Amino acid sequence: MTPQELKNSILQLAIQGKLVEQRPEEGTAEELYRQIQAEKQRLIKAGTIKKEKPLPEITEDEKPFDIPEGWMWTRLNNVVLMVGDIDHKMPPVVVSNGYPYISPLDFTTTGIDYDHAKQIGKEDFEHLSKKCKPEKDDIVFPRYGTIGVIRTVDTDRDFLVSYSCCTIKNIQVHMYPKFVLFVLESGMIRTEINRYINKTTQPNIGLMSIQRFLFPLPPLAEQKRIVAKIEELLPYIDRYEKAWSKLADFNKRFPVDLQKSILQMAIQGKLVEQRPEEGTGEELYQKIQAEKRRLIKAGTIKKEKPLPEITEDEKPFDIPGGWIWCRLGDVCKSIADGDHQPPPQEQSGIPFLVISNVSSGKLNFDSTRYVSDEYFASLNYERIAEQGDILFTVTGSYGIPVKVDCRLKFCFQRHMALLKLMLDWDYIYYLLKS
Repeated sequence: MTPQELKNSILQLAIQGKLVEQRPEEGTAEELYRQIQAEKQRLIKAGTIKKEKPLPEITEDEKPFDIPEGWMWTRLNNVVLMVGDIDHKMPPVVVSNGYPYISPLDFTTTGIDYDHAKQIGKEDFEHLSKKCKPEKDDIVFPRYGTIGVIRTVDTDRDFLVSYSCCTIKNIQVHMYPKFVLFVLESGMIRTEINRYINKTTQPNIGLMSIQRFLFPLPPLAEQKRIVAKIEELLPYIDRYEKAWSKLADFNKRFPVDLQKSILQMAIQGKLVEQRPEEGTGEELYQKIQAEKRRLIKAGTIKKEKPLPEITEDEKPFDIPGGWIWCRLGDVCKSIADGDHQPPPQEQSGIPFLVISNVSSGKLNFDSTRYVSDEYFASLNYERIAEQGDILFTVTGSYGIPVKVDCRLKFCFQRHMALLKLMLDWDYIYYLLKS
């Protein structure tokens, strides 16, 4: 279970009335509901809020789960002061110094960044704030883009939210704002969003649809106890999330780290035991040099300049007594890169591989370029890849060894080196991956 799934489970238990016990002495949701409606009627009469059309009754088929006996099902707009937004017909003018004009782009991981939001002037602010002005403990609910990713207003400063959001204004005396927040963060509300969302080119959800969201209403005292229990559990979720992140990172890195460890042990001579009867690295080295001299004499490979001696400071680790340090070029027939002059391209012919054709660690002949047969025939032996050779990228995505495991003719760009081997193919391959 992910940390988010754990939090979702806790919220689900909370809104189902299963997180804390019910206490008859705390009253019923029906009693609280009547108090809320009386307060809304008082505010309508005082001109603080406008009278709205009654929302449709909740049918039995709509109810997603059972709730305790003292609770009741209602709709969101029935238990908040209002679900409102600003005038859509008048986009405000952005100014350099004014009132923050918040959109979901200004949401941080935990709150709202008021200081770096767009600013609107005083005239626009005063006009637009008449319809719906956010206040502390209200909830900003995006209607476009990140629909339902909500934030609580945590400031007393003056600001507005853009028409891409609505503001859910709480009735402070009769509803516990944090309980409303947790209900709106629950999986049930995600189901409600999916139920009402307008799946157009830019998916959105209407104000009336948000007002109709189902809301499981407990008594006010129980709301507070539910919030207290959730807040008691949240630090454990945070600790779980940190442990989960470490485990996920470990699981992600484990195959790579394990492979690196195995390869490192292999090249240090710690993966298998040494057997004196198998000879020494020095004896094998002398045989390789003798074979290279024979190939040079036969004209198969060219004589190269001696490579510098290996100093003690260069040696990265100790190796077993029967091993020796040497340079890669000393145990290969040749190491050469592709032609430094880009060859003329053809519509068909011999495949010409570039980095993208080997970056996966394997030869890939899809969407290759091509060169002529004549160009391929002009290449020297050390630049013609044969089965049993290894390509090694040296530019861009460098350090990728690729086994030449086919007999298909091809050539390659100068961003790769071709190793013609005199040691075991697999051993050199894994050495290059270490």
